[in-house]
Amino acid sequence: MRFKRALSIFAIFFLFAGVTSRSLADEGMWMPHQMKDLNLKDLGFKMNPDDLYKKDGTGLMSAVVYLGGGTGGFVSREGLILTNHHVAFGALQQASTEKKDYIKNGFIAWRKDEEISAKGYNADVLLGYEKVTNEILSSISPQMSYIEKYNAIDRAKKKLIAREEKKGKDIRCTVASMYSGNEYYFFRFKRIKDIRLAYAPPQDLGTFGGDIDNWMWPRHTCDFTFLRAYVSEDNVGVDFSQDNVPYKPKSVLKISIDGFEEGDFTFVMGYPGRTYRNYTLSELQFDMDAMLKRMEIYKDTIAFFEKAGEESREIQIKYARVITGLNNSLKNYQGKIEGMGKTSVVDRKKSQEKDFLEWVNKDRERQKESGEILGNIKDFMQKYSVYYWKNNLLSGLVSSYFGSTVLAQGYKVWRTVEERQKPDMEREPSYQERDLPYIKMRIKLAEKGYDLKTDRSFLKYTLKKLLDYPEDQVPAAFKEIIGKHAEKAVDDYVDGLYDKTSLANPKKRLEFLDKKPAELMKLNDPILNLAAELEKEMKVLREEKKALDQERLEMKKIYVDSLMKLKEGRIAPDANSTIRFTYGFVEGYYPKDAVYYLCLLYTS
Repeated sequence: MRFKRALSIFAIFFLFAGVTSRSLADEGMWMPHQMKDLNLKDLGFKMNPDDLYKKDGTGLMSAVVYLGGGTGGFVSREGLILTNHHVAFGALQQASTEKKDYIKNGFIAWRKDEEISAKGYNADVLLGYEKVTNEILSSISPQMSYIEKYNAIDRAKKKLIAREEKKGKDIRCTVASMYSGNEYYFFRFKRIKDIRLAYAPPQDLGTFGGDIDNWMWPRHTCDFTFLRAYVSEDNVGVDFSQDNVPYKPKSVLKISIDGFEEGDFTFVMGYPGRTYRNYTLSELQFDMDAMLKRMEIYKDTIAFFEKAGEESREIQIKYARVITGLNNSLKNYQGKIEGMGKTSVVDRKKSQEKDFLEWVNKDRERQKESGEILGNIKDFMQKYSVYYWKNNLLSGLVSSYFGSTVLAQGYKVWRTVEERQKPDMEREPSYQERDLPYIKMRIKLAEKGYDLKTDRSFLKYTLKKLLDYPEDQVPAAFKEIIGKHAEKAVDDYVDGLYDKTSLANPKKRLEFLDKKPAELMKLNDPILNLAAELEKEMKVLREEKKALDQERLEMKKIYVDSLMKLKEGRIAPDANSTIRFTYGFVEGYYPKDAVYYLCLLYTS
């Protein structure tokens, strides 16, 4: 039985991470317009690339949507979306209670009017993209400092986005850098905001095998969920309304039941978050080290919330999304570290860089431009590491994953109020007027994601870990209390914050968004006061990050440009949550030494 085009619906969601018997000349995650240069027809690709993606937003790729940080695909003309169980898990968590435990028991809507709102989810449908490198880079000059260049590029991006988003209420745009700043692309989406849950399997099936089997293949699990997209009667993406109708996508993915044969061509479409193909060795080693350290943080956080929910299903439900998300990232990191070792990535990088330098040194102009670039990037990564870990600690304290939710909410309120005092185009990304509805929605949804008593305990637990930190690494806002070197002092301090704050009330949080900073300070709310102090340090770190990011970008721009010349342009840009295409073949693979999985052509 021959493999059909429609098998791609499964490939969208599951990308194998092993060593196959066949090597591909053009490995990587390619942008759609680059497909024509990949000689796919000779490999067995039956479609015309123009039928897969067209500049006007039609083609099969328009059936693939960016969904809640993951990928989904339209599988019916009635707006039905197929995605991973873990991608839609947040919708299950928001809808679940002890009496209606959709996480544990699953959910099915037998009719459309039984579907429930997937709160917090949007589906972004790609309408097209174009190259805007000249528009972005014309905004900077060699005389500018790193931070001046960063800000100029940021303004240029915002200008393009604002101009296009004025054309429609449901238009959402973004600008993304490719090849480390050598190219920039402008992406235009239709944002569908009314997403509803249609079906999710029970947890025992949706996560069968648990996190031990996650990211492992082959495996047997019902790792899928069906959602449905709704729009207004005039096809505009609007908020939830009973008057909305199912969205009718231009293209849908058909599920094949015809099977396939070993060696058949297959491909993947989606929005992958991050890849490391164009990293230097020093960048890769830094990220591997960071992953190892973050894995310990994830394990510690998971253990705390699992223990907190041992005697309470209500608490388990509240923290289910955090635990699931961290477990998913943890297993992903474990797989990356294992995979990099299994495939000798470090040794291969060393060999690649040796070849790169040999090529550079054969030409005087290349030597002048790129002869020292690898050493410069290595030196930079040592400097970047100091910033990274300081920011990692501070940003974790004001996040709802690694810190107190009440404090995170207070920080979000303070940041939003401060940013709203600026002209819209001067605000930090994610704090413009276009983002305000989303901010308000997240504030409302936060209420279903934490337990006040547990939250208080978690902040105590988090701050007590600072007692072991060197004084110069403790955030300024906590130096006085940590300087007492006593756990009871931390307990008393946190109790004082929670006993006197009004931020546990979501209505108050929303009301505070419309106030001025001076008005918030007059409230003398201890959590808001703490958030204001933490923001002083965060603001310094943000400015430092801008300069560092631009410095790194300019070095990487030189390196990747030279790499493209060496490879004659045949390298894919690293993934960055923009639409991508990659391909392979139906065959077995080697997951580890002395183990080979045969290609299974049937199931029972």
